[in-house]
Amino acid sequence: MRIGKALRELHGSESALAVELLRVVDRHPKEHEVRHVAGDLAVWSQAHVREVAAVASRYGVAPADLERPEPPEEEVRELPGEGSDADMSLLADLRRLYRMSAGVALDWDLLGQGAQVIADAELLAITERCRSRSVRQMHWARGMLKTLSPQTLAS
Repeated sequence: MRIGKALRELHGSESALAVELLRVVDRHPKEHEVRHVAGDLAVWSQAHVREVAAVASRYGVAPADLERPEPPEEEVRELPGEGSDADMSLLADLRRLYRMSAGVALDWDLLGQGAQVIADAELLAITERCRSRSVRQMHWARGMLKTLSPQTLAS
């Protein structure tokens, strides 16, 4: 059974998303919605990490296998001018959050499919609850991008 591998992967992805959300809050303290909403979304990811850790041992995953990774540092800037332009930097950070949250939501989908096949009702309930929050994280990041990008890119 490969549920343990999926749980390890999800734990790492969700942990990295939580760290990245908090990093974005720190990088953009003057952006009120980013500061407040991203901080709340990080709390959700941290709760998801705890939920994964709580069930992982049932699938042969030792606590040591669930260390919190730091998100990879991206050496190449994602958008022209990101390094010196706060607005472009915010867009790049939101793009990164969107991609990360989409990956996490997909990981929850996959784990949910596995939970259905093995008929683990508890794991299925966790995946449904956490997946819906992950989708909301993704929608928030995309909504922010759609709101901020027109003015930023046109100026």
